[in-house]
Amino acid sequence: MNVEKAVKVEGLTKKFGEFVAVDNISFDVDKGEIFGFLGANGAGKTTAMKMLCGLSKPSGGRANVAGYDIASEAEQVKRNAGYMSQRFSLYEDLTVRENIKLFGGIYGMSAANIKTKTEYLLENLGMNSEGNKLVGKLPLGWKQKLAFSVAIFHNPKIVFLDEPTGGVDPSTRRRFWEMIYDAAENGITIFVTTHYMDEAEYCNRVSIMVNGRIKALNTPANLKKQFNSTNMDEVFRKITAE
Repeated sequence: MNVEKAVKVEGLTKKFGEFVAVDNISFDVDKGEIFGFLGANGAGKTTAMKMLCGLSKPSGGRANVAGYDIASEAEQVKRNAGYMSQRFSLYEDLTVRENIKLFGGIYGMSAANIKTKTEYLLENLGMNSEGNKLVGKLPLGWKQKLAFSVAIFHNPKIVFLDEPTGGVDPSTRRRFWEMIYDAAENGITIFVTTHYMDEAEYCNRVSIMVNGRIKALNTPANLKKQFNSTNMDEVFRKITAE
């Protein structure tokens, strides 16, 4: 197993017929890092993320996530990773407790562990009185907090967040990023896609994909210096215009 990096990618490629969605990308992510994976819609970032989560098989190249090969050890990858999509990944017709129990089981946790951790989670989120409510009845910000908490419920080594703050107001986005920082401080590696360039500033490093390829990868400060820009929005515009 590769235990030095949380993610190590070499020449990863995904084709759909003649269309190349992810084109020979290579990069790595340090343990405990907040890594931003940026790109315009259709750039290939979600396709790449699904391969790294073990949800889609690559057409070429290789990658290790949490020490496991995504092609030959996909189930181990899933057990050691969390995932939150831009649709929050929760079932709105199930209660809060039912969602937690369902995903805990999917992640391979024991019934006793799920029960104990559920009470701690609800207390920590201030949602004790909402435990038996349908998720669909919760405010958007609460759904978001719950979905992230469920994604890291099994203490994964890495969590993949696919545009998790889409559609929420700026104050809710800030509170969500506080949760991300807390998770990173507890040793969870964060792999996040976002189309909000101000959020790129919160990452330790960011990559920017264009047409299936990584065009830039560095810290936000170094990217702004490299592209003579005052903010990440300017950096993104210059890279995608090349």
